Amino acid sequence: MARALITGITGFAGSHLADQLAIDQGWDVWGIGLPSDSLRNVAHLGDRVHIELADLSDIQVCHRLLKAAKPTHIFHLAAQASVARSWSEPAATLVNNITAEANLFSALTASSLRPRVLVVGSADEYGLVDPDQIPISEDTPLRPINPYAVSKITQDFLGLQYYLSHQIPVIRVRPFNHIGPRQAPGFAIPDFSRQIARIEMGQQEPIIQVGNLQSCRAFSDVRDIVVAYRLALCEGAPGEAYNIGSDQPVRIADVLGMLLAKSSAQIRVEQRPDRMRPSDIPILSCDSSKLERDTGWKPRYTLDTSLQDVLDYWRTSVAD
Repeated sequence: MARALITGITGFAGSHLADQLAIDQGWDVWGIGLPSDSLRNVAHLGDRVHIELADLSDIQVCHRLLKAAKPTHIFHLAAQASVARSWSEPAATLVNNITAEANLFSALTASSLRPRVLVVGSADEYGLVDPDQIPISEDTPLRPINPYAVSKITQDFLGLQYYLSHQIPVIRVRPFNHIGPRQAPGFAIPDFSRQIARIEMGQQEPIIQVGNLQSCRAFSDVRDIVVAYRLALCEGAPGEAYNIGSDQPVRIADVLGMLLAKSSAQIRVEQRPDRMRPSDIPILSCDSSKLERDTGWKPRYTLDTSLQDVLDYWRTSVAD
């Protein structure tokens, strides 16, 4: 039986990946989250998964976890994932995201294990993209415009280095924007949805506060993304990088309009300077043809379904 180790299992994508592997695929799943993490996202899994709360910045934790789990597959998702936070805490973002992965690979090379390893990067690695390079392929130059993107490029190339230097079968993925239930505030869609749900419950005045609405993003559903993670790791070529995402960009203003149309509340939109980023990528759209060719991956969820599920999740969450 395949045995997976998921770092960041308590997070948004990590918890959905645990669902995909433990429930849908019947894998033996081990996971790690930070001691400060809530177990809410994985509570429904019960004893289907083995979870340890510890910090990967301690290399002894990595040694202990690998010895206990003996994984055949590692999905490295653990990271500080907020672009906004990377602007306020650039050094902490770099140290956190790079150190955890370096420790994991160092412990792996010291062991006798040689699992396949998925290193999860980000579409933010591409940064400032010329209009004639849309949709973005894996050959598009990397031009990062925020500290988070720099940390993910380092993670990406650290994975490549260990493939080249130690022949660890590392597959690198660069997921584009993905949404779904369990995504924390700090990102546009859960922020909008949470505010709408709070307004419907009378917990907030009927004004939704927003940042830049003119950027265009091609959103995928997290439940499609985690299927791609599994297929990339199992079917992808070691050493290769794969984009994961949609090639249908939508203005953030239009996505907000879709969410507002799902509510009967009368809501006014207010743009706030404190919600604007120092720099923002105008458009992100993904060419995932390489992944589709090598693994057969195809997305299943529509944007409308994803938005409805996110809004319903926050309606339940704010009512609890």
